Amino acid sequence: MAVILVACRLVGIVAKKIGQPQVVGEMIAGVILGPSLLGIIWPDSTALIFTAESRGVLEVGAQLGVGLYMFLVGLEFEVSHFRNRARSAAAVSIAGMAVPFLLGGLLTLWLLHIPGLFSEKTQYYQAALFLGAAIAITAFPMLARIISERGLAGTSLGTLALAAGAIDDAAAWCVLAIVLASFGATQPVAMFGVDVGPQFIAIGGSILYGVFMLTVGKKLLAGFGSRAEKSGQVSQSMMAMVLALFCVSAWYTDIIGVHAVFGGFILGIAMPRGLFAHELRKKIEPFTVVFLLPMFFTFSGLKTTLDVLVDPVFFLPTIAILLASIFGKGVACWAAARLSGEDNRTSLAVGSLMNARGLMELIIINIGLKAGIIGKPLFSILVVMSIVTTLMATPLFELVYGRHLKNRNPAV
Repeated sequence: MAVILVACRLVGIVAKKIGQPQVVGEMIAGVILGPSLLGIIWPDSTALIFTAESRGVLEVGAQLGVGLYMFLVGLEFEVSHFRNRARSAAAVSIAGMAVPFLLGGLLTLWLLHIPGLFSEKTQYYQAALFLGAAIAITAFPMLARIISERGLAGTSLGTLALAAGAIDDAAAWCVLAIVLASFGATQPVAMFGVDVGPQFIAIGGSILYGVFMLTVGKKLLAGFGSRAEKSGQVSQSMMAMVLALFCVSAWYTDIIGVHAVFGGFILGIAMPRGLFAHELRKKIEPFTVVFLLPMFFTFSGLKTTLDVLVDPVFFLPTIAILLASIFGKGVACWAAARLSGEDNRTSLAVGSLMNARGLMELIIINIGLKAGIIGKPLFSILVVMSIVTTLMATPLFELVYGRHLKNRNPAV
């Protein structure tokens, strides 16, 4: 853990020095600690540091980290963004989903014939939906932070980007839930004397959980908010209750055959806002981001082998996926914003922000690899795509919108 924390912090500092978010540096640090760099320079690193025993601990910490992180993402999910810019946000989000899924479907026709990218038991529609979701996902938390740091919250651009990004990510997670449900065990489960397929349990259970949490659950959880407002803080007892609910939510979505992160995400959306949400983030976010997420980045990096980039078999798929990801997301969102009546500068800024994949991509592809949908070569290719598109986001945003932002607010 000392090696992981120091590496992530050092590479993160370098990333910030060159104008990149800290998370980009930590993503790269995870790859550096894996077989692609440290494993080549120091082959014994696997035997001495990342042993089989330590990898087991690493996986548990990584899963807890992404679960809590998705809970925090849900906590920042504001429904009000949709109301303010519904028409433009709908157009941008539909384009940001439709084009990636179309390109994902077309690419899958070819990629399924390349051994190693998808598992042998993955059917075409599962592969196409998974690749479409992987291309369509947006680094929503990073997008929100860029908008907040640049003082764009509440502006036309900020509201449009947040609303479109939230819709896209919600849709991508729903599609992934369907893929995971259909990819589960083929044996039916006996319920009340009737054999029910596991995919119906997963999809039905997810819908039931989502509807309950966002209606009845939201009203029941409102008590946390009123108590926090009265006392001016979130007590330790309240924290214990919230974390217990998080664990139950994660357990439920995992046991029905979807994934633990869905439970945390929906619970976060259902939580009351205001002082309660603010204090909750203050207590949970530091440890999650500083200690647990580096475990996830390293756990992902240990499964990433960048030699696929020079392998003739995988070189063309890598280029094709990169191009499809950039044009299918960034360019599609820019075009949709323009057609919705936005000016070119705002449209370009939206496209550059929506194109970043960040940590959200790593979460999706780790789920896909663990479920046996994709193979390690495609996992590595998508890690590269995630890093490249995330690296592009800030420089592109500064190029197309930075000067206008400084002219509007010289203090930025």
